[in-house]
Amino acid sequence: MGRDRVHPIEVESMRILASRVDLSRLGPLSRAVTERVVHASADLRYAEDLAVEEAALRHGWRALSDGAPIIADSRMVAAGITSADVEVPLAWPGVAERALERGTTRSAAAVELACERFGPGAVWAVGNAPTALEAILAHAPAPALVVGLPVGFVGAVESKAALRASGLPSVSNRSELGGSAVAAAAVNALLYSAPTVFEEKPR
Repeated sequence: MGRDRVHPIEVESMRILASRVDLSRLGPLSRAVTERVVHASADLRYAEDLAVEEAALRHGWRALSDGAPIIADSRMVAAGITSADVEVPLAWPGVAERALERGTTRSAAAVELACERFGPGAVWAVGNAPTALEAILAHAPAPALVVGLPVGFVGAVESKAALRASGLPSVSNRSELGGSAVAAAAVNALLYSAPTVFEEKPR
């Protein structure tokens, strides 16, 4: 958790971001996630579009600090998470066969398989497939955090609304925006946040 070195280009990018949008209203982890999502996308709309809650992010941060597994819906999301190992069940054997058998998408079938392998407390990151997010809501046992930022015109908005309505600790957004880069950025923001980013309360 945390990083020792930050590239000067990133420092300058964050300075420009701070000059263009005021995120001081947000808690420290909410601000870190929002900054990194905006930085990854160069899209200031995320400053208002993201749905983040400090308590949920703290729950996810603690899980990541304790070594919780991270499960992504695609290789692209996994590739963007740079400081931790990430499981990509879509690449597992048997996914295509299960999808055909169940009459569902490969993304949903992959999540179902992952739910059989991983118990409570995992961190899930979805940047592409609304059906993966729907399967997490249906099958994942007590996630520590669900980063639900699928992009698209079909099912994305609805799946993210369902995530917010579920009461699970989550990061989402309200619009059709999303994607691999921003889902990875949200997870990275937590992985990069040292304990000193907020006043840690006793567990």
